[in-house]
Amino acid sequence: MSNQKIKGSILKARLEFVRKEYGEKGMGRVMDNLPEDDQRILARLVTVAWIDFEIGKRLDDAIVKALGGGSTRFFERLGEASAEVNLGTLHSAFLAPGDPQAFLAKAPQIYRLYYDVGWREYEPTGEREGILTTHDAETFSKTDCLTVIGWYRRALELCGAKHVHIVEEQCRATGGGVCRYRVTWQ
Repeated sequence: MSNQKIKGSILKARLEFVRKEYGEKGMGRVMDNLPEDDQRILARLVTVAWIDFEIGKRLDDAIVKALGGGSTRFFERLGEASAEVNLGTLHSAFLAPGDPQAFLAKAPQIYRLYYDVGWREYEPTGEREGILTTHDAETFSKTDCLTVIGWYRRALELCGAKHVHIVEEQCRATGGGVCRYRVTWQ
């Protein structure tokens, strides 16, 4: 088991998404699929607290089991909702209206806000494209990568980008050495 931590704001955004989309009944179904210790931690969740990544992974698994129906789009939507919440309030200063490249250049700082191990870099490869790469994270999951895709897609839209397309070209959860995302927009 890893010691990697993630910010409570990540999990809080997931819980808010479940509550908004599925109501208290859906929230109850998710919680019923979690160990009691996790339920207690999530009930007292503080956005600035560092929480074990494994709790987040179990939450994601519970969401998939209770509500997700196996759809990858579900976790991309969750990432989009998280960007709306966090970039609409807590971290709005990161947005760069009219300049998606300037926003993506802040990827290393944004990563450190949400994860305590590893790092993310951004390399522009054209006027409206680039590559985000996550290195050295102790823990990883396919669902977390899908939320990253949704989060960055919505964040770029908030910066004014249109037709944002993000493809994960390499993923540690499927044997890759890093998690690498190709980002394009108009």
